[in-house]
Amino acid sequence: MNKKELVESIAGAADISKAAAEKALNGTLAAVAEALKKGDKVTLVGFGTFSVYKREARTGRNPQSGKTIKIPAKNIAKFKAGSKLSEAIN
Repeated sequence: MNKKELVESIAGAADISKAAAEKALNGTLAAVAEALKKGDKVTLVGFGTFSVYKREARTGRNPQSGKTIKIPAKNIAKFKAGSKLSEAIN
């Protein structure tokens, strides 16, 4: 499912226009991204939890040249499925 299909599904389920559904989805995604940027967790009970994980700097190897390279530290977004979502897909 892509974003367009998700917007159509939201519009149908909520009985609203596609434009309103897209605006609501964009607002939700922006709010989640902003919370994660601040380092907060976003918990949607039954659906899941979005959180930020800090990946430490490490060394790697360039597969073409074989030289050792430094890979910088980076924040990674994580998602852990909630119980209702897990039950729904199993």
